[in-house]
Amino acid sequence: MELWTDPFLEYLKSERNDSLLTVEAYAKDLSEFQNFLEAQNPDCLWATVDTSDVREWIIYLLDGQKLSEASVNRKLSAMRTFYRYLRRMGWVDINPMERVVAPKKKHPLPQFVRESEMDRLLELTAEDRSFVGIRNRLILMMFYETGVRRAELLGMTDASVDLVSKQVKVTGKRNKQRIVPFGSELEEELKAYMNSRKEALPMDSYPTLFVTEKGTPMSQGQVAKVVKDNLSKVTTIPKRSPHVLRHSFATAMLNNNADLTSIQKLLGHESVATTEIYTHVSFEELKNVYKNAHPRVSDN
Repeated sequence: MELWTDPFLEYLKSERNDSLLTVEAYAKDLSEFQNFLEAQNPDCLWATVDTSDVREWIIYLLDGQKLSEASVNRKLSAMRTFYRYLRRMGWVDINPMERVVAPKKKHPLPQFVRESEMDRLLELTAEDRSFVGIRNRLILMMFYETGVRRAELLGMTDASVDLVSKQVKVTGKRNKQRIVPFGSELEEELKAYMNSRKEALPMDSYPTLFVTEKGTPMSQGQVAKVVKDNLSKVTTIPKRSPHVLRHSFATAMLNNNADLTSIQKLLGHESVATTEIYTHVSFEELKNVYKNAHPRVSDN
């Protein structure tokens, strides 16, 4: 079965320009489905898979593995892409995914940090002016003030940042680039970080904008830990990830009268429909303010 999966993964990288994370996720999904199929029938081939096999896998993932509907749908999306590729190559005659109905998933509203909480956090982090302290504060500010994704932040280099025009070039999904402006506060913190980095790590050049104390590129886990540890100081929301700061950026923009189309472009969303989720977030926040502030409204 690997004779078909290997060229598919290469297609994702070379033709679709998918990120390494996406390719790795697809490879894992294909491997898991293959293991499931071979456990049922050791002689199974990709060309002999039918819709009933896929439906049994869905049941196994939901009931046996206790995966969420969202996780199952993501795996099904990988399989749909895989079988469209096989059809295009002429390696299969029938696409078993065509008649598969994905399980309905819940749509929880994105979690975000309130503006007052972010203000407090940035005040707290301003006290530590060591290299690590300045770097970590800049990471928080970059997420909150530009709305970039974690992978986009990790991919930044010094050349990505234009301090004169106060804008950063971001390489998003499928290598699509966009320009995101920033303000004077972030400009000053970027300058402070670059100066501190030069003093702590005197090098001719740096592999990425954000580096460790050894001058190596920061990892996803290291950035996630910076965000989680710092958000824990000001909020009790269950999820405290870089993506929460991206949600916080979008929600703050909308609450301060930015239009959806502008937010869509800043976030790098292909469709404004994706951005519309933040209107629901803002409405829920508005309802909470109303219930807490109006003297005639109470849940009791």
